[in-house]
Amino acid sequence: MPGMAASPLIFEHLSLPEDQFNIHLLEWLIPYKNESISSYASRLLEEVKFENPVLIGVSFGGIIVQEMAKQISVDKLIIISSIKSTTEFPRRMKFARRTGIHKCLPTRLVERMELLNKYNFGIAAKKIKLYNKYLSVNDRRYLDWALEKVVNWQQDKPLPGTIHIHGDSDPVFPIKYIEDCTTIEGGTHVMIINRFRWFNEHLPAIINS
Repeated sequence: MPGMAASPLIFEHLSLPEDQFNIHLLEWLIPYKNESISSYASRLLEEVKFENPVLIGVSFGGIIVQEMAKQISVDKLIIISSIKSTTEFPRRMKFARRTGIHKCLPTRLVERMELLNKYNFGIAAKKIKLYNKYLSVNDRRYLDWALEKVVNWQQDKPLPGTIHIHGDSDPVFPIKYIEDCTTIEGGTHVMIINRFRWFNEHLPAIINS
C-alpha cells in the first residue's frame, strides 16, 4: 500500500524473487462520506485475493495495512516510514490532534505535494520533485479524509509482531519518536523510492524470517 496520495508506482523498482513472491499492488480508493478507517480497510481487503498475506504499507499506507491486519490473519505485517501507534506521533501531529488545525489546510487547492510539505505534513523540500512524479490522488474528498484519519488515528499500542522499517533522516515521522524498528541510515520518508536496492536485498529475508 503506497503512501498518502501516492500511486503504486512508488514500488516500481521493488524487485523480489518471482519464484518466492507474488506482488500485488493496492491503490487508494475515494472514501465514502464520513467513512471510518476500519470500513475503508475492509473495502481494500476486497482486493486481497490470498489467505495469510504479507501486508506492506508505506507512511499512511502503513497505518492502513495495520487496520487491514485487524480484520484478517496475516503472515507478516511490515510498515515502512510509518508509525505503529499514536505514541510515535511527532509533536506537530499531536498539536494538530488537539487543535484541529489540519482542518484549515486548503485541500481544494492541493494538486501537488508542495502544499502539504508547507504545513509539515509532506516530505522534505529537497525531495518534492521526486515525489511529485508518483502523486496520483488529488481529490479533495480523499485528502480531507486522509489527513483527518492520520491525525486522529486511534492505536495506543503496536500490533503484536509488526515489523517496522524506518529511516533515521525521516522528516515526517522523525526517528527520535520511533521505537523498536529496523533503522536505515540516511533513509528519508521516500526511501522506498531512492533506497530501493536496500529493500530488494533485505525484504526477502525479512519476509521469510
